[in-house]
Amino acid sequence: MSKATNKKPASDTAKMGHNASAPTPKELQLKLYRNMLMIRRFEEKAGQLYGMGLIGGFCHLYIGQEAVVVGMQDCITPDDAVITSYRDHGHMLACGMDPKGIMAELTGRIDGFSKGKGGSMHMFSTDKHFYGGHGIVGAQVPLGTGIGFAHKYRNNGNISLVYFGDGSVNQGQVYEAFNMASLWKLPVIYIIENNEYAMGTSVKRSHSTTELFRRGEGFAIPGRQVDGMDVMAVREAGREAVEYVRGGNGPMLLEMKTYRYRGHSMSDPAKYRSKDEVEEYKGKHDPIENLKAKMVSDKLVTEDGFKDIEKEIKQIVNEAAEFAQQSPEPPESELWTDVLV
Repeated sequence: MSKATNKKPASDTAKMGHNASAPTPKELQLKLYRNMLMIRRFEEKAGQLYGMGLIGGFCHLYIGQEAVVVGMQDCITPDDAVITSYRDHGHMLACGMDPKGIMAELTGRIDGFSKGKGGSMHMFSTDKHFYGGHGIVGAQVPLGTGIGFAHKYRNNGNISLVYFGDGSVNQGQVYEAFNMASLWKLPVIYIIENNEYAMGTSVKRSHSTTELFRRGEGFAIPGRQVDGMDVMAVREAGREAVEYVRGGNGPMLLEMKTYRYRGHSMSDPAKYRSKDEVEEYKGKHDPIENLKAKMVSDKLVTEDGFKDIEKEIKQIVNEAAEFAQQSPEPPESELWTDVLV
């Protein structure tokens, strides 16, 4: 895949988080495992706080889908942009946003990333180039395409990662964005997180064609289907897509076949699928447990080593929850800030 000469190179060291050299297999797998586990434990804690009434409104958990954002995030630089839907806590953590600030926002506190006014679905971090969290289905797709346009206009060599679910795929604005991105060869990777059920309706019942990676073909956007429950497979596909898009070839579409263990939101009992189906995914396809098993089999990490990681992650998450509960609620005057100029 050729790279445009006017683009700044995106070296492997930059993609790996500015390490001095490429990570060893052990270092890489440990980092991916730790990042997925952080999202899993954070989301479990968020579910607990919601049950306690400390998180209000909507709350969509990412449990089960961790490999998608962790694998993709490992392929980009800190200057690249990320935008997603309302199932967004995992993306924030993968972008390096502080768990304390995220949890504080979930609980509506002043120390949250949107000063307690955005909640679960609407928080941002310009420092981390994370542009939301969007509650309107599919709305982030044209916005993320616009971010890609800004990158190309400024000729800064950066790309835009646009995440959306299988439920968003049938939105008209998605195809309008596809057309413009292809026409102008924008540096955008469209990532469909196909967890099979949108809100509660199977893809097989709601989509005339279920091979969602082909949805860009009418706009000359190449697509690829990826095992979104395998973080190494996601990373491999992500690196190829990043090279293609950063090389000035226009957008690319990745369909991540993944699965959420919880309901669409905390208010969803998920009765539209069988318990056996969920247990099948948890038992055979869990991205965290499968990577752990591989590292144990390859003698890269001992069981005691994993216990230490678990202890460290739980401490971080518990501290974030404690911080959120101690943070004050925003004053009434905050209702008028950041609204209009």
